[in-house]
Amino acid sequence: MNRRTPAADYIMMIFGSFIMGFAIKNIYDPAGLVTGGVSGIAIILKDLAGVPLWCTNTFLNVPLFLVSLKIKGWRFIKRTFVATAALSVSLYVIPELALIPQDDLLLIALFGGLISGVGTGMVFLAQSTTGGTDMLAALIQKKIPHYSISQIMQVLDALIVVLGAAVFGIRPALYALIAIYGLARVSDGMIEGLKFSKAVFIISDQCREIAEAIMQEMSRGVTGLSATGMYSKEEKQMIYCVVSKKEISQLKELVQKYDRKAFVTVSDAREVLGEGFIEY
Repeated sequence: MNRRTPAADYIMMIFGSFIMGFAIKNIYDPAGLVTGGVSGIAIILKDLAGVPLWCTNTFLNVPLFLVSLKIKGWRFIKRTFVATAALSVSLYVIPELALIPQDDLLLIALFGGLISGVGTGMVFLAQSTTGGTDMLAALIQKKIPHYSISQIMQVLDALIVVLGAAVFGIRPALYALIAIYGLARVSDGMIEGLKFSKAVFIISDQCREIAEAIMQEMSRGVTGLSATGMYSKEEKQMIYCVVSKKEISQLKELVQKYDRKAFVTVSDAREVLGEGFIEY
């Protein structure tokens, strides 16, 4: 596996943002499907006050970026800034197209989840997000560290879906839940079905180099374990580490960079307690 260049990451995140923008503008918005996030608020404000989607997406994210810049620094927000800007541009330039009959909400929910899931997955693979509730959840989590960012995001998005139900009715809201489920399944599938975190075991002759790269480039802790090959009877070193779902692609690239013959096992870690994950 070849390591992607930063330029390739940015191209992928911009393309993914445009795919998301297409789904929001031409699938969710015409049907009144509020799937959470700033895009959901944008759909609601467009219906209530005629505010263009791109305006809401831009102006709601500006204060979040300013606060995040002050607290986290430019390194934390630079990729998210590019993805959010690309999403706002896409909502402005993409024309409104009547592609799916508006009376078929099931078809809209399924295709909306599929298309937006592909876009979201591409943005995640580029180690970025499109701002909004992702960034707000990260800021809130600093005040209530005993909750994970994903838990806070679920609450925020649920509140937006409930608000959408109040504006558009229960029926579109229920179909929006189908779209949300489809989006999650597709985007998770693009990054190998990741959930909250991933536990990784690595057996390699280059364990020291791989461990140093993980600690330096990903700022993740690594544990070295002694192991014995039962067939060869050779003493081996094994690496154990836990990363988030957005980092697994980067981790595999690092391993392949140092040892293309490394044996890597990736498993789900449903709940991870400790520094860098859920605090006690």
